[in-house]
Amino acid sequence: MNIQAEKIELMKMILETDNPSILNSIKRILNIEKKKDFWDTLPANQKEEILKAIEEINSDEIIDYKDFIKKHK
Repeated sequence: MNIQAEKIELMKMILETDNPSILNSIKRILNIEKKKDFWDTLPANQKEEILKAIEEINSDEIIDYKDFIKKHK
C-alpha cells in the first residue's frame, strides 16, 4: 500500500471514531513536531551555566575526571 492510500485509510478510521481518547492521542502524536525546543523552556540562569560550560570545554578549561576525584578523596 502506498503512502497516499495509508493516509486515506487513517482518515477514514479517524472520521469513523467517536472515541475522544483516540482523537486526543492522535492530536498528541501529531503535535510532537510543534513542541518547543527544550532550550526554550530553560530558565535564563540554566542557559547561562550551560553556555559557560561549553565555553570552558572549547577553551580546554577542563579537568580529567580521575584527577578531580583524587582531589576530593
